[in-house]
Amino acid sequence: MRRLIAVFALLLSVVACGTLENASDGTRMQVQGPYLLMSGTITSRTPATFARRLAENPRIDTVVLGQIDGSIDAKATHRMGRQIRRLGLATELRSGSVVDSGGVELFIAGAKRRMAPGAALRVHSWRNGYREGSSFPRQSPKHQMTRRYMAEMLGNDSFYWFTLQAAPSDGIHKMTADEIRRYGLLTRP
Repeated sequence: MRRLIAVFALLLSVVACGTLENASDGTRMQVQGPYLLMSGTITSRTPATFARRLAENPRIDTVVLGQIDGSIDAKATHRMGRQIRRLGLATELRSGSVVDSGGVELFIAGAKRRMAPGAALRVHSWRNGYREGSSFPRQSPKHQMTRRYMAEMLGNDSFYWFTLQAAPSDGIHKMTADEIRRYGLLTRP
């Protein structure tokens, strides 16, 4: 009985951690002149902090992504991405920036997108329970939200389908310069 209670308590703490993690803002944001420097994990709380920073600092014209290890709330990421695009803000990766998964979705929202040598964009598939995103048929409604967002940002959905095949959800694929060029992730200067 004690063992069952301990297992239940452990399970409850794991579930609570995920809820608490999304209930707090997992990003750090710092303003330096026209730059909003951002790093961390995008959560459901990040868009409110992001909007507040932009409102308090109307000179911001570029969102600089440092170490973004992804997002635990795709809707929040897409909300921020649409705000970046609507305001005409640029997105930038500096040397040493490593942007993973949902962070790449935020990066592609920039009206202008720049990437310094030494920066990395890394992608992978998503998972729904025990199923990889790539295992769902192309017509599945499970694809629609992110597929539409990427098509909105890049003009077509080919990058979405690439991410599903690049690596499984528990892996990561560092994009090559050729892949970045092929999918139009950077804008011309």
